Amino acid sequence: MNTPKVVQRSRGGISYLAAVLRERKTVVTRSVFWRIPHKSGREEIHLRLGRYQKSGFNSETLEATSPKSELTLDSEELTNLLAFLNENYEPMRTGARAFIALEGPLDGEIADQLHTLFRSGKRDLLEFILKHDILPEEVFHGVEQHKKFLAVKDFEKKLESTATESVWQKWFSENSWVLGSEFVRILDERAIDTGNIADYLMQAYDGFLDIIEIKRPHPDIKFWSSNRDHNNIVPSSDLIKAVTQAHAYVYEVEREVNSVKFAKRMDGVEAVKPRCVLVFGRSNNWDDDEKRAYRILNSSYHNLTIMTYDHVLARAERMLGRSPMIPGNGAEF
Repeated sequence: MNTPKVVQRSRGGISYLAAVLRERKTVVTRSVFWRIPHKSGREEIHLRLGRYQKSGFNSETLEATSPKSELTLDSEELTNLLAFLNENYEPMRTGARAFIALEGPLDGEIADQLHTLFRSGKRDLLEFILKHDILPEEVFHGVEQHKKFLAVKDFEKKLESTATESVWQKWFSENSWVLGSEFVRILDERAIDTGNIADYLMQAYDGFLDIIEIKRPHPDIKFWSSNRDHNNIVPSSDLIKAVTQAHAYVYEVEREVNSVKFAKRMDGVEAVKPRCVLVFGRSNNWDDDEKRAYRILNSSYHNLTIMTYDHVLARAERMLGRSPMIPGNGAEF
């Protein structure tokens, strides 16, 4: 338990509180707060800092003989000093080489200031911040994680709506990280040829071309057929059409393997045994038989992987460390 602090009174009736900051063999450093009354009735707090010869020094009294040096700050100087310490001490202590002090608590006004700061010359500013170690790496990581978290919340919201395919295409374009580490980047080009335009042409981690095709989730678009074939769960006609289209894209890309023009349009990314990921339908209410049927269905393709939107959601949550329940024996890209 800390020792209670007692405010003393000087012979002249002035309240004060003193503390020894450091004591050496011959010198004592002390600070004293003074409460100075004025005729107007208001009081000011002053601060005296001093170094004194240890011989003859009495920490219990306000008076000290033989000062080596003393400095008294009036109320305005003390207020400005406290503001300076509050604003600058922590950045200096942690080794920051440059920083921007924000006045007041974090609120909408501060957010507007930051928006203004980052609005112009974003790339130059980012390079400057990284070069001068202005923000710790954890801040960048935290911001990136938060953006991904918001994207996942938006994904969940869209799943409950009837978002169009173009809306989903935009979401995947802005959040290609959910496609996993197997894919390096989305290519600007989408057209395989004049008659075939994929949702995304991707550069895989091995440097070659792959295809992503998405079909918007809709209650009327079923993954499984309502009728079984010899008691086996089989794909719906909608899924069969989507799979056929995905295979057609793979076939057309393979036809362009030796095309110089195609390679140029693909920014030099080669097409060697392209694979396709098809995002189709929902699996949030599958039973065990449907999960097994999905596993069997996916294993029958060597260059195609089918994922539901719930698989994508589960993958995104795992990447963010949320460890969700895996709907329908989740697949991997």
